[in-house]
Amino acid sequence: MSQASTPHINPQGVPIAKTVLMPGDPLRAQFIAETYLENPVQFNSVRNMLGFTGTYQGNLVSVMGSGMGMPSISIYAWELIHVFGAKRLIRVGSCGSLQQNLDLYDVVIAQSASTDSNFLQQYKLPGTYAPTGSWPLISAVLEQAQRQGVTPHVGNVLSSDVFYNADSTFNERWASMGVLAVEMETAALYSIAAHAGVEALGIFTVSDNIVTGAKTTPEERQHAFTTMMELALPLAQQ
Repeated sequence: MSQASTPHINPQGVPIAKTVLMPGDPLRAQFIAETYLENPVQFNSVRNMLGFTGTYQGNLVSVMGSGMGMPSISIYAWELIHVFGAKRLIRVGSCGSLQQNLDLYDVVIAQSASTDSNFLQQYKLPGTYAPTGSWPLISAVLEQAQRQGVTPHVGNVLSSDVFYNADSTFNERWASMGVLAVEMETAALYSIAAHAGVEALGIFTVSDNIVTGAKTTPEERQHAFTTMMELALPLAQQ
């Protein structure tokens, strides 16, 4: 794409790859770039939403923070796709388990993303749309997981607009429908990607188990969630 910048992304001539990993935390983006990418170059610092481009196993890949919530990720995802030509957006984030059998550090792959948000209203569809991940990416991640000896949980997640919910029955009712975990961005990402005709996938590490009360520390969330990153990075080869 020819446009040099947007109000939110100013790469200053640094290329942005067709495949972009999107952790919520910009410091996690920096950690991924410094840990896994060869010759990473920073392409964004607007609002401290850090973005980097480098190579992984010879393939160009970018990683950029998305911020928290659907309004935030929707801005960056839309611009990455429509202004900078991204074709494959992969959210690598944390999630809270809604099921007792999901342990801390387990990997969850979002086959689909339910939501309590009005984000989908903009598309004016004559029914209820089900935001769904790209099957080629899901299939590729499952193959990669098998090679790495990882057994991920695949299913429906909840993208919620509310972190501290006044309804004490909220999580339990979603869990009763088999929803695996809750996070705050994927329904928007999947919808934007589908509308643009590109691919998207959400891969998560369980940071909290809402049923048992188990939780990780902020430092662990920034640096220790490496398995999902190692499953996501080879997707740049696809």
